[in-house]
Amino acid sequence: MRIIAIANQKGGCGKTTTAVNLAASLASNKKKVLLIDLDPQSHATFGLNIKADLSIYNVLSKLTHKKVKLEDIIKPVGVNFDIAPSSIVLSALEQELSGEIGREARLVDTIQGMKLNYDYVLIDCPPNLGLLTINAMRATDEVIIPVEASRFAIEGLGQLLDIINLVRDRLNHYVDFRVLVTNFDSRLRHSFTMLDKIKATFKNQMFSTIIHVNVKLKEAQNEGTHILNYDKYCRGTKDYFSLSREMITADSKAEQVVVPEKAKAPAPAKEAKMETLTKRMETILKEELPKIKLNEVELTLQAPGASRVYVAGDFNGWKTDDTTLMEQDNGVWKKRVSLTAGQYRYKFVKDGEWIEDPANPKVATNPYGQKDSLIEV
Repeated sequence: MRIIAIANQKGGCGKTTTAVNLAASLASNKKKVLLIDLDPQSHATFGLNIKADLSIYNVLSKLTHKKVKLEDIIKPVGVNFDIAPSSIVLSALEQELSGEIGREARLVDTIQGMKLNYDYVLIDCPPNLGLLTINAMRATDEVIIPVEASRFAIEGLGQLLDIINLVRDRLNHYVDFRVLVTNFDSRLRHSFTMLDKIKATFKNQMFSTIIHVNVKLKEAQNEGTHILNYDKYCRGTKDYFSLSREMITADSKAEQVVVPEKAKAPAPAKEAKMETLTKRMETILKEELPKIKLNEVELTLQAPGASRVYVAGDFNGWKTDDTTLMEQDNGVWKKRVSLTAGQYRYKFVKDGEWIEDPANPKVATNPYGQKDSLIEV
C-alpha cells in the first residue's frame, strides 16, 4: 500500500483538485484508492458531493461521543475509489491533541490498524503547517507538492520543506517529495519562465506531467464530481490520467529493482555456479543483441511560431521533459527515435497543447475517445 500526502500551505494551488482527480485517475487504472480528507474545510468531501454524519474527526479524536474506526466512515465514490470524509469539527482536533504524547502519530496508527486493503491512500492536507499536516507527513513516505508557476508559490516551498526536514530530524522519519506544476497557462511566456526556474531548482524531484489551466476542473467541482465523470475528453482529464500513469509506471520500475535489505551471502558452491551462469548470460547477450534491429525514425512538425515542442508516445512513456524536447531548424521541429518493429502511438506537445501529427494520416483512438497519431515500424 502506497501512502501519499498532498500538501502545500499555500491556498489555491490545486491541492484538493489534485487529490480528487488523481485518486479518480488511479482508480480508472484499476487501482483501489482511498482518499482521506484531512482538511477541516472539507473541500474534497464537498467536491465529491459526499454527505456523512461521521468524519475523520470521529476516528482521530478521543473526546468525541461517537468514536469509530476508519473503516466505519469510508464512503464509496465510484469503482475502486473510496473517501474518508472530513468536517469542520476537525479544526478542533489540534487543540485536543496539543498535550497528548505521540500526537503526531495518531493518523499513522489509524491507517496501520485499517483492515481494508488499498493500492493507494491519498491524504488531502489542510493549507497550513499545523499538527494535521505533520500527522500526514508522519503517516507517509512521500509527499506531492502542487506548485503554481509563480514566484510566490516557489518561495513558499521553503517552509513546507522545513516541515519535511523537521519530521525527519525530530521523528526520525524520512519523507521524499516531488513537485507537481499545476494551473499552468501555456499562453503566457511568464509561465514558461517560472517553469524553467522550478526545473532548475527541483529538476530531479519533479513530475514530468504538468497540470494545465482548464475551466472544466472547476466546473466538475461545482457539479460535485471528479473530472473523469464530468468530461473524460477535456484537457484536465488528460493531464491527471497522464500523472496517474507516470506514478504507476514509476511504481512498477521500483518493484523491479527492489533488493532485499539483508541478502544472505551465497555459499561457495553457489558462487561458482552463479559465476558460470553470469558468463553464459553474457555470451547469450553478445549473440542475441546484434539480432535486435533498431530502426531510426525522424518525427517532424512545422511550427515556426512555437517556443518549444515535445514528442510524447508509447516509445518514451509519454514524457514531456528534456529527453523528449525536439530541436528546431528554420521553423521545423525534429526528433530522431530508435524503435524496434511494432506500432507506436504518439503526439506532439506544442507550447503545452497536445496535437496529432498533421503529416501522418494514421491514427488510433485512445481510451478517452481522442485520436493519437500512429506509426508502424
